[in-house]
Amino acid sequence: MRLIISPAKKMNVDTDTLAPLGEPALLDDTEILLARMRELSYEEAKKLWGCNESLARQNFERFQTMDLRGNLTPAILSYEGIQYQYMAPAVFEQDMLSWVQEHLRILSGFYGVLKPMDGVTPYRLEMQARLSVGEAKDLYMFWGDRIFREACADGHFESGESISADSGTVILNLASKEYSRCVERYLKKEDRFITCVFGEWSGGKIVQKGTYAKMARGEMVRFLAERQAKEPEEAKAFDRLDYRFDPEQSDESTYVFIRTPALK
Repeated sequence: MRLIISPAKKMNVDTDTLAPLGEPALLDDTEILLARMRELSYEEAKKLWGCNESLARQNFERFQTMDLRGNLTPAILSYEGIQYQYMAPAVFEQDMLSWVQEHLRILSGFYGVLKPMDGVTPYRLEMQARLSVGEAKDLYMFWGDRIFREACADGHFESGESISADSGTVILNLASKEYSRCVERYLKKEDRFITCVFGEWSGGKIVQKGTYAKMARGEMVRFLAERQAKEPEEAKAFDRLDYRFDPEQSDESTYVFIRTPALK
């Protein structure tokens, strides 16, 4: 089983808590993107990012001085978004760190695919950014199926887990659509792709609220790491942040969790 999650825009440098265990598998492609970003003028980069002046200046300078192999932070500690705050990897026990290193993959517009302990440096480049690279008109075309292949690449799995060349890959999707499509569009018929939906009833339909969904995705990673989960069905027991699995709204490819806040 593999879990996929999105990165976060906000990143930090932490070279004290834990040392990286390796470099990103697709770093050669990241080198190409770095060279392309350095070709952009400040105004072109700012337009690409669609952010304010302060963030644009900070990130433009980052790309001009970036070192992909020095002063690195493990990816799971570098991202600071809501999802990562609720995952709280800095206080993971060793067995939880080992579990996420084996099962969790972070998708990235800049790095492609990251293992949690891969060393990274802060950057700003979302998958939806309209950056042309060579003959590729955008990052989806640039990465092609490489993200899918690397995210699903066989590693060392315990006996009894559902991943092999014959049975296909089992993927529990905790990523946003912007990132999950990098994997979903290349699925083979033998693969199993399960998307977790964290919503609540509103106006007679299930609605996902961005902040709560991000919180739940982070909590789900922590929940499965604590349990050392081997199969996606174990996610159905998730009961945090007032969410409960709803079997009536779920099917084999979608696990729906409904939030019902307790009455005060």
